[in-house]
Amino acid sequence: VTDDRTSKLSDATENQMTAKEKELTHVDRKGKANMVDVGEKMETVRKAEATGTIHLGETAFSLLKSNKMKKGDVITVSEIAGIMGAKRTSDLIPLCHPLHLNKVDVRINLEERTFSAVVNCTVSCTGKTGVEMEALTGVSVTLLTLYDMCKAVTKDMELSEIKLVSKSGGKTDYTAQ
Repeated sequence: VTDDRTSKLSDATENQMTAKEKELTHVDRKGKANMVDVGEKMETVRKAEATGTIHLGETAFSLLKSNKMKKGDVITVSEIAGIMGAKRTSDLIPLCHPLHLNKVDVRINLEERTFSAVVNCTVSCTGKTGVEMEALTGVSVTLLTLYDMCKAVTKDMELSEIKLVSKSGGKTDYTAQ
């Protein structure tokens, strides 16, 4: 659910950012990769939500929905994998800071009309840097696990629409339009 007021506030905040604030943060003056120094930042409650979709096809979708895949409970295993992925984001993305996460919630919703599974991941922490990458990683690992556990039935699956839905805390808030 998108709150138009929040979107407009987020757009206004982005439009007010200075040129310095819009610069790439993970690149130094010489263009080399650089980990951001968050030492001087204030700790705040950070929250991010991401989403993504896997188009399974009719056969795999039917087996997934009825929990009849040979590999077992695909939905539960995939949701747990997404939680594990979010917790390990800094091990996978080179310049991400390790974070002490307060909560990771991964949910898979089945969309029968399109024979798809939609993954939502919400992550929160109290810290000096945001949790957007953790939410996106949680979604991605969940989708990859769904693919892995369904590939015996079909390899004709497509991962798509992986995106940040919202973030709050820190300097700016964001809500996708």
